[in-house]
Amino acid sequence: MAHSDDTRRAVRAAYVFDQLGLEIAAVKHDVPVATARRWKAEARRAGDDWDKARSAQMIAGGGIEDVVRQTLAVMVQQTQAAAEAIQGAENMEPLAKVQAIASLADSHTKMAAVLKRLMPETDRLAVALDVIRRLLEFTKARYPGNAAGLAEMLEAFGEEVVKAYG
Repeated sequence: MAHSDDTRRAVRAAYVFDQLGLEIAAVKHDVPVATARRWKAEARRAGDDWDKARSAQMIAGGGIEDVVRQTLAVMVQQTQAAAEAIQGAENMEPLAKVQAIASLADSHTKMAAVLKRLMPETDRLAVALDVIRRLLEFTKARYPGNAAGLAEMLEAFGEEVVKAYG
């Protein structure tokens, strides 16, 4: 059975924006799970990575960003605690202290670089998707008669944004 582009977009929207599992999104829209998987794979080959879009949507809502902030906070606290322990270790030779601090600094730098790399491409996409969401909310509040048409256009346009920024 052939499904319409609207159905494919609805499955994508349920997966990306509603954060439903692919299987649940497929069942919700009466689509075989294998078909949803095929659509997702085809979209990825065409430059629309549903997983990146889903991650960006989560970030736009604060999910991943909160995790990164918490990870950074824990990392800074542990680095400080370890540095204080190294400085206060009376039994430790000066050379061993320098090596331990250098190792700690290296670990801190590497962890910070990894966390920073996690965000840039997804962050750009998250901002773009947030702007689209805000435009729709603005239209619903100020120009309610135009909201349905805009929502339909933005859903399709969201795929273009993912291709450009994802």
